[in-house]
Formats: sequence, C-alpha cells, structure tokens
Amino acid sequence: MSNEEVHGLSLQIANNVLKLDIWDQSLFHLFLPIQTKNEVRTEYILQVIQGRDKNVALSRSDFETFELRHFLLTDQTTIKVNEYGIPEPKGDDFEIKDEDLDVVFIPLLAVDKYGNRIGYGKGFYDRFLAKCRPNTIKVGISFFEPLNFTITTNDTDMPLDQLVTPKGVVKFRSP
Repeated sequence: MSNEEVHGLSLQIANNVLKLDIWDQSLFHLFLPIQTKNEVRTEYILQVIQGRDKNVALSRSDFETFELRHFLLTDQTTIKVNEYGIPEPKGDDFEIKDEDLDVVFIPLLAVDKYGNRIGYGKGFYDRFLAKCRPNTIKVGISFFEPLNFTITTNDTDMPLDQLVTPKGVVKFRSP
C-alpha cells in the first residue's frame, strides 16, 4: 500500500473506533506503529482516545524476556524508536500494571472469524494479555477483514473480543 493509502485507511479505522462500546472505560493501551511495516497509523486513534479525555498507556518491549512494560502517556513522555523500529516511551515514570488496563488495542497481521490472530510471532501480546483482567477488552486493529477460515492456535494464544477495520467493527464469539 502507498503511504497515502495507509493514512487514509488508518483515518477510517479511527473513525470506526468511535463506534466501539468502550467509552465508559478509563485506561486504554495503544501501540505505536512500526513505520517500515506499514502498520495502522494509530496517531488518529490516539487523538480519538484523548479527545474522549481518557488515559493512554504505551509499551516498551523487553527482547530478553519477550514481555511488555507499560507507561502512562503524559505531556512529558519522550518517544524513542528502538533497534527494531518500534516507537516506545523512554524513561520509567508512571508505570502501569497489566491488570489496570481496561481496553487494549492490538496490532496483528491477520485474524480469523473467531478473533484468533497472527502477530509477529514473538508472543509479546499473548504474554501481556494473559496478565490482564479477564474483562479487559481486547480490540484488534487491521486494514483487512477477518479471514474466512480458522487460524490454528495453541493454549497461550489470546483471542480478540473485537476488531476494527476501515469497513467497521466486528465482534467475535468463540467457535
């Protein structure tokens, strides 16, 4: 996709985020896109969340443990791109626990009709989501609609509750 297409579709996704039934929640986790991977430009979603006067947490990756640490986004937060091209918060101010997050927006490469997703294969998000509360709302973000077949999963894979695409919102239920 061209840069123009990525931005246009990302804006459509952000507009569809407004249709989610999540706005009674307080603390939202958002990923920042890897520019070289043409991921959804989440700065539009960030504007939507902040426009609703909600708190946002961003993550920093630990490639030794394959775990994520989360930090509250403030006006003083500095973002630095790591060696893998991932924009992350710098510093250790205002760390957030996994179980304190109400809504988690999740990057993905593909998702099936049951909310099973394929990511980049390191398991960062599955480990992270396993530590969240059972009622934490898991929302995938994708340029593409769900696949019409079932993705093979294992016991550690965490399915999505909902998916936002440029066409709208998909709610999942287990097979």
